[in-house]
Amino acid sequence: MSYARQMLAAYRHAFRADDEVLAAAIDALTDCAQACIADIDADLGEHAVTEMVRCIRLCLDCADVCIAAAGVASRQTAYDADVTKPLLRACLAICTSCGDECEQHAQMHEHCRVCGEACRRCEQACRDLLETLK
Repeated sequence: MSYARQMLAAYRHAFRADDEVLAAAIDALTDCAQACIADIDADLGEHAVTEMVRCIRLCLDCADVCIAAAGVASRQTAYDADVTKPLLRACLAICTSCGDECEQHAQMHEHCRVCGEACRRCEQACRDLLETLK
């Protein structure tokens, strides 16, 4: 069981979304941030690093947005839809862009393939959470 699921199970208040969807989104957000950070490091180690600049930039943005979204989604006490929903939509947008870029490098770089998959999973998790938020 993930830590997100354990923490949500220990929570006393009602959630603004299905708890399984919420936990899956938090897990996907943190996984995506980690994959992006690792991909940045791997990109910087490539011989043709100048060809990876766009990928590095998008991964930096994606990691930052995913970390922020995971933090906000994890705090349910004073939930504010006006903050949470736009942040999840921003996460959806950057995961799409980052995933698209990583997929362009996936055949040459395994780390980009893995990062692209994490971005796609996060995209879907954010979409799922947005659909269930009250």
